Amino acid sequence: MTNQATIDRLLAAFPAVEPSEFRGQTRTVVPRESVFDALAFLKGDLGFDMLIDVTCVDYLAYRGARGRFGLVYLLLNTGSGERLVVRTFVDDPEPTVPSVVPLWEGANWLEREVWDLFGMRFEGHPDLRRIVLPEEFTAHPLRKDYPLQGRGERHNFPVITRAEG
Repeated sequence: MTNQATIDRLLAAFPAVEPSEFRGQTRTVVPRESVFDALAFLKGDLGFDMLIDVTCVDYLAYRGARGRFGLVYLLLNTGSGERLVVRTFVDDPEPTVPSVVPLWEGANWLEREVWDLFGMRFEGHPDLRRIVLPEEFTAHPLRKDYPLQGRGERHNFPVITRAEG
């Protein structure tokens, strides 16, 4: 659980942040324009030194959603044990946010996974390329508008036999 003093300091530095709590878990919504600065503040000033995960939610046609994609950062302050969920919302046609690899090197693979599966672009990422799917794959299969049976792209996949490797 996050300390109220932490939330107060975050709000003092970033008044547009919207905190909430659900089942003892503190969550914040940060505008896309200030998400990198807010995450840098959380790391540098408030001690959230561990990025646990970066993930994404595609809201597509969900009524009440603020944007098509909800990007989610899970943070931990290893000194105090505080946890915090930071969300930001991004829209099509080019969903883009700044990369947090300069803050947490571990974000490298996490951001690549989100790009690969959802198509979220991370500006400034040092190596934004596919990590789960082959390079020949041209879509992002965790988007809700991606067909359940795929688009027939399997014919492009390289075939690797046991003898080859």
